[in-house]
Amino acid sequence: MNALLIALVLLATPVHAADLHSGYADESKAIQAMQDDDDANPAQLWVLQGEQAWDDAPAPGVKSCMECHGKIASMKGVAARYPVWDAARNRAITLPDRVNLCRTEKQGLPALGRERETMLGLTAAIGKQSLGLPISVATSGPLAEIGAQGQAVFFQRQGQLDLSCADCHNDLAGRSLGGATIPQGHPNGYPLYRLEWQQLGSLQRRIRNCLTGMRADTYRDDSPEMQALEVYLAQRANGLKIETPAVRP
Repeated sequence: MNALLIALVLLATPVHAADLHSGYADESKAIQAMQDDDDANPAQLWVLQGEQAWDDAPAPGVKSCMECHGKIASMKGVAARYPVWDAARNRAITLPDRVNLCRTEKQGLPALGRERETMLGLTAAIGKQSLGLPISVATSGPLAEIGAQGQAVFFQRQGQLDLSCADCHNDLAGRSLGGATIPQGHPNGYPLYRLEWQQLGSLQRRIRNCLTGMRADTYRDDSPEMQALEVYLAQRANGLKIETPAVRP
């Protein structure tokens, strides 16, 4: 491990992570208050855009999401169970994947990138319908194998700093690094608003940020490593409540 990184961590006063908990518990009262208040949470701008995108036809002659699925409130509980196994496609499907499958197969529209405003808005609006519900991603069947692959990625040392995800988010969770508390790294608030980004961002973006910080090669959104890691992270967070859209530093 990089010597400077070790020094920054070990010189800090350790706050040992006990049981499974959301990154929300590690944040300041100010950030928690921002997340809790819809009028103060900047991510609500994307939620409102997503709700509008849900209701409106995306193109002339094309059905809106609401015309097929009903009001967006019908999505309650959906985000809590993703990723899921799609037997027809023989692969794991994340919530953004499902949005794109509806677009390409049902609406005849091009797929959206993960960081496109429309995608972030839709996934934030859909995710918010499950606010407060526990994550309940399957851990048996085909997702068991995918999750095991993701776990291997999580514990794999990589990059110039020779770090793994587990080094920080398991072993050092709760300690302070650069003035911020190292979280356990759960995905229960995504897409979320990061003060560093000054905008909403996807889980994939955060994973790429971590890999860049490790000075490691990043994964494409559709790579086997990214797909498996997303499944494992969701399984690892089973039982935590959905906070979408969360706020983080």
